[in-house]
Amino acid sequence: MTRDRSWLLAILAMAITIVLWASAFVVVRAVGHDYSSGPMALGRTGVGSLALTAIVLIRAVRRRAMPALPKGRQLLIALAWGAAWFGLYNLALNEAEVHLDAGTTALLVNFAPVLVGVLAGLFLGEGFPARLMAGLAVAFAGVCLIAAPSWTGHTNLIGVLLGLAAAVLYAVAAVVQKPLLRSIDALTLTWIGCVIGAIVCLPFVGGLVHELGRAPLASTLGVVYLGVFPTAIAFLTWGYALSRTSAGKLASSTYAVPALVVLVSWFALGEVPAPLAFVGGAVCLVGVAIATLPRRSRGATGAAARQRHS
Repeated sequence: MTRDRSWLLAILAMAITIVLWASAFVVVRAVGHDYSSGPMALGRTGVGSLALTAIVLIRAVRRRAMPALPKGRQLLIALAWGAAWFGLYNLALNEAEVHLDAGTTALLVNFAPVLVGVLAGLFLGEGFPARLMAGLAVAFAGVCLIAAPSWTGHTNLIGVLLGLAAAVLYAVAAVVQKPLLRSIDALTLTWIGCVIGAIVCLPFVGGLVHELGRAPLASTLGVVYLGVFPTAIAFLTWGYALSRTSAGKLASSTYAVPALVVLVSWFALGEVPAPLAFVGGAVCLVGVAIATLPRRSRGATGAAARQRHS
């Protein structure tokens, strides 16, 4: 595979991830009226595990060999990563959307790319420029604005804290996943993670059985959608793209998710974040731009100016 083709496939994979992850915020909010946070997380990871297992088995038949599983310390890290990324993250996200609208939750989770940049600089050697700290401070100010009193006259601190918890889990998982992908292919790692996430959510099996019996078909299909598309497919395309680019750059591409969520939830659910949340989201985006966008060198700027005047 040529370098250009590999790059284009990585861009396509990330585009698929962005669209499907954005849809997840809206669907979680929509089906949350019929499925509570724990049972929804179990249903999502359970369906995702089944879908990924089917893909793994199809590949095994074609290759006439089952995937090689990690061993020892690497296996322990992969299990912990799966528990955090697929289990705890989904639980935190689902519960956050009980207290907040889909757009505001997406804006809070969008704080994660800055954290990815910090952690990747510290642990992955992707660079730790001074401007990253300035961007982090600006983005944190944006989060504070989102958390400030809204038009209802009070702040739902539980929802805000859960949204930030999801952002932290997302950031840590992204940084841990990058080195794992050097020796474990994206499909195998995603499959392991999703299965472990489902196991973490097993305490909610009783609630899932109960809610399955009374939930309308549309909500149940929504949970199935979450398992197949934003989980099995989107996490797989995320892993594929992450194995071909830096964690910081890949995370920065998810800045488009909140904008998509706000638009879709506006039209589909009639939800619009409070005005201050929009301002906070914009400040967050300014912060991540400061932290991650490359600075043009003075030489390049001078050359561009000379070209314009020539």
